[in-house]
Amino acid sequence: MSAKDNSIHRFKVNDIEGKEVNLADFEGKVLLVVNTASKCGFTPQLDDMEDLYREFREEGFEILAFPSNDFAGQEPLEGKEIQQFCQMKYEASYPILEKVHVKGQGAHPVYNFLSKRSENGNVSSTPRWNFHKYLIDKQGQVRTFFYTFTRPNANKVKKAIRQLIEE
Repeated sequence: MSAKDNSIHRFKVNDIEGKEVNLADFEGKVLLVVNTASKCGFTPQLDDMEDLYREFREEGFEILAFPSNDFAGQEPLEGKEIQQFCQMKYEASYPILEKVHVKGQGAHPVYNFLSKRSENGNVSSTPRWNFHKYLIDKQGQVRTFFYTFTRPNANKVKKAIRQLIEE
């Protein structure tokens, strides 16, 4: 498996408005990929995500939010409604991508990649709930993950981001 094969940069996705986003455009940046939902007990993490984004974005850090309705129907909104919710209630300024499935047979290819060691070469962790977080290095390699209950601005997340920024 070549480095490019196990890089998230090989994928293209759509943003919340349906426009294609080439993840190769994020090469050289540290990424936190998060499956989000607007009607979840963990939804206030959107606020933490924005704080984290503001803290590190000038240093080459991006958050990619993928809304998903895979867990208890907690993302009933669609398209622009999701974007408006995230921006108006939580001032989200990071990219919000298309609503996708993050587990099971219908999982988006990016989430198959993120969750399977056989595809990413490093991590095996399928989201068990909303706000599962994957940390990706500048070369697009999945380096680690954080479960739902780990807040995005927790010290261990910040420390891991800082380490990847400085590599």
